[in-house]
Amino acid sequence: MTTLDKVRRGEKVEICRIADERVRAQAIRFGLCEGSVVTCGEKLPAGPVVIYAGWQELAIGRSIACNITVKQAS
Repeated sequence: MTTLDKVRRGEKVEICRIADERVRAQAIRFGLCEGSVVTCGEKLPAGPVVIYAGWQELAIGRSIACNITVKQAS
């Protein structure tokens, strides 16, 4: 397992754990929760991680992404 900020471009991952309650609340507002499958679309240097979740494209700040534990999606 790793965190969302370490995912490579094009990689499809499943969200396993969002430990921080504040980050979990923000993720839920984005429509993300534990068990959601997302694809990394882009990683901007020192910037957000752009992910695709269903039909949505979301830019997740690094401070949030480093608090989201993911694993390779099957």
